[in-house]
Amino acid sequence: MASGTALIYDEEMTTHKLLWSDPICDIEVPERLSSSYEQLKCYHLVERCVQVPAREGSEEEILLVHSSEHLEVAKSTQTMNEEELKRVSGNYDAFFFHPNTYCCARLAVGATLQLVDAVMLGKVCNGMALVRPPGHHSQKNAANGFCLFNNVAIAAEYAKRKYSLQRILIVDWDVHHGQGTQYIFEEDPSVLYFSWHRYEHQEFWPSLKESDYDAVGLGRGKGFNVNLPWNKVGMENSDYLAAFFHVLLPMAFEFDPELVIVSSGYDSGIGDPEGQMNATPEVFAHLTHFLMQLANGRLCVILEGGYHLKSLSESVCMTVKTLLGDPVPQITGEMAPCLSAVESIQNVRAAHKPYWKWLMYEGNYYSISSSKCNWQMDSCRHSKLLRLIPCFVLYLGIWSFTFVLNSFSLLKDAEGNDFFAAVLGFILPIAYSYQPDLTVIAVGPNRSLGISGISLLFALLQGLAESRIFAVIEVRSGAKPWYFKVPRTELTSSSSSMLGMNCSKLPSRKYWLYLYCLWYPAPPCPTFVKQIAQASFCPEQDTDAY
Repeated sequence: MASGTALIYDEEMTTHKLLWSDPICDIEVPERLSSSYEQLKCYHLVERCVQVPAREGSEEEILLVHSSEHLEVAKSTQTMNEEELKRVSGNYDAFFFHPNTYCCARLAVGATLQLVDAVMLGKVCNGMALVRPPGHHSQKNAANGFCLFNNVAIAAEYAKRKYSLQRILIVDWDVHHGQGTQYIFEEDPSVLYFSWHRYEHQEFWPSLKESDYDAVGLGRGKGFNVNLPWNKVGMENSDYLAAFFHVLLPMAFEFDPELVIVSSGYDSGIGDPEGQMNATPEVFAHLTHFLMQLANGRLCVILEGGYHLKSLSESVCMTVKTLLGDPVPQITGEMAPCLSAVESIQNVRAAHKPYWKWLMYEGNYYSISSSKCNWQMDSCRHSKLLRLIPCFVLYLGIWSFTFVLNSFSLLKDAEGNDFFAAVLGFILPIAYSYQPDLTVIAVGPNRSLGISGISLLFALLQGLAESRIFAVIEVRSGAKPWYFKVPRTELTSSSSSMLGMNCSKLPSRKYWLYLYCLWYPAPPCPTFVKQIAQASFCPEQDTDAY
């Protein structure tokens, strides 16, 4: 199985720079790349990654999505003087040429393709390419918005052809709409393109009608273009998480991609002058973590925008840490999405309802209040629920919040698969709202959920409580009770098999406790469970006594 995280960086890409005064373009500076790389070195993340060299993309690769006319114009700028460069740049919206721009753009394309090859060939699990110029605004026949060649679109088309992929997911979390990527794939059902972006009812650049939620694709591609417009500034972590829980992730799991590519723009983060959003660097760790559960972990993150150097570099580091398997940092603060975000999310769901089973067949479900509070069940109600539905229980937090997922359907599609809808639309929003310090999962013997589903549930919940998870797995009467403590190292294949579940995809964590115990038909002694759970906060404690 593939292991490791690739990192691709070439200092040559910092030579692309603006040679004249332009208030629109002067934020796209070489330091965007160099400061991000220096911060990765500061956190000792570079040395932990697999270094993959960049290469120049070939003309044939560029022509996968661009016209020969566009390529020839770009090539011709290599020998131009400043006045000629300025004149050619003026033919495009928010773009500038430098004599070395063409070379840098080819390196950006080649670096992106190097990452795709490394992931698809199993040399690494995932990775990130730090590239300039960015790409997602670039169209078939035009540079646009700081972008010359559409790195991610070329990568998707390249992967389809070279590796015969039939389903590729592109997630664009840049604050600007990647209209170039949309135009290239809007009739292609093999590419699911998701973009959230500052829109403000078409007042924010690129100010296109086709950036709105009702642009769902064309022809055979209807339903595979997903635009989530932010109609106000100041969107926060809770708004981004809500977009993932209620739009992107359900679609992605139904789509079942073979490769995930991220147009990773960090101008959607706090402090950025372009986005004016309030999402902290930590949220990008959570978004990355969720995407790692798709496509067997094959995830390629490609840098796009980001113009506040501190926010950009910290967000890049959060992304790379998560790709490496480090515990996901806890998100603090209010977890309620704002009304504007909820409106946009509902509009997207309504526009895409004809195209997705999870939307067509969804039933009624509860909306979740997002203010942090102590949720308590009285003992009588608790015991009645457990007697009625003893199959699957989640304990979130430390004894102050109990959530029971019972055997009836919260949301169900045509095949009766309510798992993803229940987890993404119900459990995760509640859990992130509560912000627990510990996640405890109890799984009963009569569960309908298979081992793969349990493994995925564990993986999704690792974004909580800094990845502190304690699991109690109930077995049928007659089984020998025992528990197994996983060391503070990588989970091995032998320990995974001993646990009876596929944990090979789970990254190493500080403290893991798994318990197989016989408590059928009655729950275990509360004191016993509490002692075991407390051990996860006291790793040096000798738990053999339990």
